[in-house]
Amino acid sequence: MINEAMFPVKEIEAFGSYNDELGDVVLTQNTGYKFIVREDTGEILSCMTDEYKLVTNEELHLAADETLRKCGAIEREVKVLGGGKRTIMRYVIPNVKVKISGNDIVNPEIMFKNSYDGSWEIGIQAGAYRLVCANGMVIGVVLSKKSNKHSVYNPRISELPEIIAETIENTSNIFKEDFALMLDTKVDKDHVQSLIEMVPTNVMEPFVQYLMGHNPENYWDLINAATWVNTHHMNRNHNSTHTFESRIFPTISKWTHEKARA
Repeated sequence: MINEAMFPVKEIEAFGSYNDELGDVVLTQNTGYKFIVREDTGEILSCMTDEYKLVTNEELHLAADETLRKCGAIEREVKVLGGGKRTIMRYVIPNVKVKISGNDIVNPEIMFKNSYDGSWEIGIQAGAYRLVCANGMVIGVVLSKKSNKHSVYNPRISELPEIIAETIENTSNIFKEDFALMLDTKVDKDHVQSLIEMVPTNVMEPFVQYLMGHNPENYWDLINAATWVNTHHMNRNHNSTHTFESRIFPTISKWTHEKARA
């Protein structure tokens, strides 16, 4: 599992060449580019500019390891994609749980994303997930999403252990407090209408059909409705999709607390 993602990676300076007036090949240095090479296979994963900061999967794993151990997290899944160009690592925290109904229990999950070709930033995402697809799409409730650009000018990369620890602590608290309150609080019909108004018009029809078929009774039902339309009907390449996704949890959490206090 995790060993699949721990293959060694190195940088190799990229050289150029040209023929001088005598026809001899001359190498040029300082091209501003470098190759990211998978050492165990010799495969070139990418060619990046010198501004690209290599953060290996092993470094990301080490940054998270202490916090994951302290909270009792268990490795759930590791996906190595594109021959090693992209990696997803998922962990579940089994000792923190929310019972949704019957035998349906949701635990917090932490997902890490990394890439060696610049297609993904260093990602730390927390939530309650049912499915993570090969393209990185999450089916579930996203609670927190943080990313750091692979850049030599990004000072936050050195703070990854602290960022990960904060994310996990906040997520555990949300499970213990907010999710339980969402399940126990009957939904206000005005908030259902407000959510309908939040949804982009191009996916309004399937969303309304979902609401009619599922008839949300509490705020957990409402957050699942919003997540469903986001993951099943909205285009991940559109900024509006990510804007809507980032608003789902904080907005419905706010409504839940307002209703609970009323």
